[in-house]
Amino acid sequence: QTFQGNRCVLWKSQGKYLSTAKATLSEAGGSGCRRNMAEESAVGVTPISNSNPTHPVAMEAPNMDLALGTEMAYKGANTDDEPDSPELEKYWKVVKENPQDFTGWTYLLQYVEHENKLAQARRAFDAFFMRYPYCYGYWKKYADVEKKHSNVEQAQEVYERGLKAIPLSVDLWIHYINFATEVQTADEAGQENLRSVYESAVSAAGTEFRSDRLWDLYLAWEQEQGNLKNVTAIYNRLLSIPTQMYSHHFEKFKDHVNTHLPKDILPLDEFLQLRTDVLANTPGIEPEIPGAEPDDGPPGVVPPPGVTASADKPDAETIAIRDKLISTRRAIYSTTEAEVSKRWAYEEGIKRPYFHVKPLERVQLKNWKEYLDFEMEHGTHERMVVLFERCMIACALYEDFWLKYAKYLESHSVEGARNVYRRACTIHLPRKPNIHLNWAAFEENQGNLDGARDILKTLEEAVPGLAMVTLRRVSLERRTGNLVNAERIFREAVENAKDTNSASFFSVKLARFLAKTKGDTEGAKTALKEAIEKDKENAKLYLQLLDLEFQQGVRPDEDRVLQCFDLAMASQLSADAKLTFSQRKVEFLEDFGSNVERLMTVYEEHQKLVKTHSGGKKRAQEGAGDDSAPSEKKHKLEENGTMSVPPPMTMPPPAPAPNSMPPPDPNTAPPPSYNYNWSTGYNQPSTNQYNYQQWGYGQQYYPPASQ
Repeated sequence: QTFQGNRCVLWKSQGKYLSTAKATLSEAGGSGCRRNMAEESAVGVTPISNSNPTHPVAMEAPNMDLALGTEMAYKGANTDDEPDSPELEKYWKVVKENPQDFTGWTYLLQYVEHENKLAQARRAFDAFFMRYPYCYGYWKKYADVEKKHSNVEQAQEVYERGLKAIPLSVDLWIHYINFATEVQTADEAGQENLRSVYESAVSAAGTEFRSDRLWDLYLAWEQEQGNLKNVTAIYNRLLSIPTQMYSHHFEKFKDHVNTHLPKDILPLDEFLQLRTDVLANTPGIEPEIPGAEPDDGPPGVVPPPGVTASADKPDAETIAIRDKLISTRRAIYSTTEAEVSKRWAYEEGIKRPYFHVKPLERVQLKNWKEYLDFEMEHGTHERMVVLFERCMIACALYEDFWLKYAKYLESHSVEGARNVYRRACTIHLPRKPNIHLNWAAFEENQGNLDGARDILKTLEEAVPGLAMVTLRRVSLERRTGNLVNAERIFREAVENAKDTNSASFFSVKLARFLAKTKGDTEGAKTALKEAIEKDKENAKLYLQLLDLEFQQGVRPDEDRVLQCFDLAMASQLSADAKLTFSQRKVEFLEDFGSNVERLMTVYEEHQKLVKTHSGGKKRAQEGAGDDSAPSEKKHKLEENGTMSVPPPMTMPPPAPAPNSMPPPDPNTAPPPSYNYNWSTGYNQPSTNQYNYQQWGYGQQYYPPASQ
């Protein structure tokens, strides 16, 4: 950039921001920057290289951790500024403690604007745009702050950063054009540079359905410059684009044609070809000079047709050429009209095309989904990408739409899909697990294992305590054959668990991994026993230990299995859980026991436990019935002093069969996404489990003696 006084010349080059506007959208379907994610933070926002600006719709911003309140040093900021005022620190404290507080951010930005201190404003705006880059109005405010301090170059950089973050924003492009017009030089070079700004604007946002204001601004500027042929060229592009005011543009084009001579608004080659076609195909038109006789002068002295005619008083040839020109564009207009009619209902359903943190109405979400599905079926890839980008502005906080976009791009551009995942996970949805898991799976499929590891690790640090993330990290290492790392992650999860229930959950998973993947049965038993020492009332741990022993070898070791049963029976488990283990112990000895005396002893112990359990339940139910009886049904003295007759006593419902499984304790239930193996019958399907009622368990082992 060069300066003349306080005016800035905006030079355009292939490596600078403006040249990225068109590539921003086209890159989504083409080849992208082949940068290995392992070389950068998996969820860090990396500035786009000026020499290779090929990332689709990515934002240039320094890396910053808002959760920790890290303050960034913006390029050009004065580090010697006075410290923050107590009032400013209070505003910062709100957004650092809760970065999702959008209203808190607006208060902070309003304060720094009012204070008009450049370093403080830069720090606040840069931090805000790390989370909300789609707020085009605040990019304008940021640029105005820089401009107010006579920093024209920095103001331009702010606009360019904003346009890279949201290139489909017609409003932001118009603000930037007004800024460029104001600071641009009036010479020929300056006008050419300003034209490049317009071109970048319509290349990036011109296919947006509501981009009519941008096109009108470009047309008006070219008309002011007297470039009528450029105006025609712009109309040639615009008439083929389905926009909201497509009919208005066609009417304006006809006015443009009818108010100027064809030779003044058309390139020479097109004008000559069009005139030749008109003379050859339109009868009654002769190449004669209006108002002149054949002998008025020799050739070369008399001007050719159309030169003496004026725009207000055209000759027959000029009228025919105009009609032919409009006719050729009318065919394009008709095609555009048909495309607009197909999409009009969907466009009418878009009530909030801009970004906001407030939830969208369901009807609008439904409209976006149906519109995307329609465009996928009937539209082109270019229009599909533009529509997705429009949708991402309005639906930036809905991960379903980000996933839909990324899945669509996977079949067109790997780098484009990667960038969509990166934008979603690093800017808009940093704490949403589902899209992070999908991103990690995508990178794993592309062979980028280090990138997948970084994504999962970063998510786990951002949202600790999610079992699904830990399990996905383990499964990634297992699939790649890195069993040492997989075991380490499991043991770290057990050690760092937030409560005993979580620790038990990961201990069960660790035991299964050791037994089934590594073949380390003893290590699996040790893991379960250590978990039991810390969570002695968790029946699932005993079940897993029992299942582990039962599944070893062709024939289970009777003594070891009984030791597991005895460990459970001697524990602090509830009476219901102990009854379950007791009846399973009977079943085991019935099926695999080698000593009938041991079987009978265990059965007698089980019968005693059943009687104790049934009696306790009956007393508890009777007591509960007395306590819960309605007051009007209790015994009371009537007015004559006699005792009212109590209602007939009903028997309490029978106790559940001894073999029924007690329901899981809701206080110790695992996370809803993952269920412990609450299997009965040692992981056998339910259709093959034994029915204790059928065999008489809990009743009598032998038939009663006849009386």
